[in-house]
Amino acid sequence: MRLSDLHGRTVAVWGTGREGRAAVTAVAAHGPANLVAVDDSANFLSLDWSGPLAEAAPLVTGDGAFPALAAADVVVRSPGVPQTHPWLVELRRRGVTVTGGSALWMADHAARTVGVTGSKGKSTTSSLISHLLTAVGRPNVFGGNIGVPLLDLPDAELYVLELSSYQCADLTDSPRVAVVTALFPEHLDAHGGEREYYRDKLNLLAHGPETTVVNGTDERLAAELGDHPAVRAGLPGGFHVASGPDGTPWFHAADRPLFPRTTLPLVGAHNAGNLCVALAVLDALGVDVPGRSAEIGAAVAGFQGLAHRLTEIADPSGLTFVDDTLATSPYAAMHAIDAYDARPLTVIVGGTDRGLDYAPLRAHLADREITVIGIPDSGPRIVDALAGLPRVRTELADDLVAAVRLARKLTPPGGVVLLSPAAPSYGRFRNFEHRSEVFAQAVRDTA
Repeated sequence: MRLSDLHGRTVAVWGTGREGRAAVTAVAAHGPANLVAVDDSANFLSLDWSGPLAEAAPLVTGDGAFPALAAADVVVRSPGVPQTHPWLVELRRRGVTVTGGSALWMADHAARTVGVTGSKGKSTTSSLISHLLTAVGRPNVFGGNIGVPLLDLPDAELYVLELSSYQCADLTDSPRVAVVTALFPEHLDAHGGEREYYRDKLNLLAHGPETTVVNGTDERLAAELGDHPAVRAGLPGGFHVASGPDGTPWFHAADRPLFPRTTLPLVGAHNAGNLCVALAVLDALGVDVPGRSAEIGAAVAGFQGLAHRLTEIADPSGLTFVDDTLATSPYAAMHAIDAYDARPLTVIVGGTDRGLDYAPLRAHLADREITVIGIPDSGPRIVDALAGLPRVRTELADDLVAAVRLARKLTPPGGVVLLSPAAPSYGRFRNFEHRSEVFAQAVRDTA
């Protein structure tokens, strides 16, 4: 379904955040017979609805909200509306057409788009792709889940998008190049279960992309893909990391060395894998990566890592403090822990308790020497899940500031204090940025 298909139809936009506001503006421009906005939330995050938005789409709340949705020919839901929402289930049972702003946009722009999703690494990988394309003279617009609704993007010859599972779920068109970086259980409450989450995530690939690029080293992703045709980055024969001319790790294109692993200023094997995926995307778009390896290597060296993802904070003590607040699942925390495997490590865990299974984290730490400090709300449950591991020291702290103070006492000189909470930030903090601010301030205050 395209935006132009909404002409003359009754449309309800569900959600009044950034995505909902962008959808109202875009839909109104195509002449629907009737357009309303529906907000079923009643919290402090609700935004003012007045002026041109209210004129284009009167806001319906309270008892009139569901009837307004049910009366529509088409409901455009914001990504924040979960698949498990009882109203959404009922609308689909009644046969109401439900789509999203991302799906409406993709229908008109798929042929010019690189779409990147994944349970881990989608932000870094999409940023790398956009950065490297710009460096080789392929200008592009970068957007999506980073905070710019697709319906607000300017016209461009090429787009690079980070796409969440919520955005992927409604797509009926795949981008020209569809990219998946990793797959593990996430957001199960919003999707209805692990199978449903994988289905919604991989819907990005379900509608005939010209090229599919995936992280070939991710076992769960490989199992879900089966024999789906894909470029599998990270494996010999493609873009991967192997010993180079000087005996140190280098990025390779098949058997051809490109540049040293140290060129990429991001720690961790997962970030090396993200770059392999990005290089495979450039190749799919016709960039001669081996022939331009010096130019691409210089761009890689100048890449700035994203905030809140393994961001190191300088400290006079000699300890390295690391902000990885966006690691909101046990699998993401495991990648972060691996990135500092060679140094004494204290990791701070805990946040909103979504009932996640921390058994994979326990198995990952079974043979490691590490200190784990748990903070509310889920920290005590994570610590309980690690009980009995012989080389894992566990402690509890009342809050993040207390955890930083305790970490200074417990971490050996030259060690790392890693905030990789394996849980979201809401409840104790306004959002992940607020959690980062509190962590950084605690590091400064206890220096």
